[in-house]
Amino acid sequence: MHLYEKKLSSETVYEGRIFTVTHDTAELENGNTAGRDVIHHHGGVCVIPVTDDNEIFLVRQFRYPFGIVTVEVPAGKLEAGEDHAECGRRELLEETGYICSEYTYLGKILPTPAYNMETIHMYLARGLEYKKQQTDPDEFLDVEKIPLSKAVELVMDGTITDAKTQVIILKTARILGI
Repeated sequence: MHLYEKKLSSETVYEGRIFTVTHDTAELENGNTAGRDVIHHHGGVCVIPVTDDNEIFLVRQFRYPFGIVTVEVPAGKLEAGEDHAECGRRELLEETGYICSEYTYLGKILPTPAYNMETIHMYLARGLEYKKQQTDPDEFLDVEKIPLSKAVELVMDGTITDAKTQVIILKTARILGI
């Protein structure tokens, strides 16, 4: 079948707390076989909290693999079988201290589909009300509020490099006509 690869075998080569890695053998459309390394991940959720004045909350946090502080929208990983809408609400409260009365699903993205099965679901949160930030014991971040229009500029000039954050900022700006 054109543009299709059939999995012939799969061997788990690593199983960790966040993801599992398999080495698969796939049959290609021309009948040849090829090795495929695949990261299996439960996925995640990101939320863009937008105020009535079209300001958004972003978080700054250290990202170990790159050794840098990144600017991102609130986000987190799904637990096995967890509802992505509830995960997003939880992450919004944990990371920013806010809950919302309006919660709109903006779709999903596949951040690295060549080798990673992660899917990230995106939500727009409006009608924000501050409660109390509830970060995890191993989570250290700073929250900042900036105009959505400024966030678009930071995406376009390369300051914001996180892919999920770029997508949800640009998508939200388009939806809100900014």
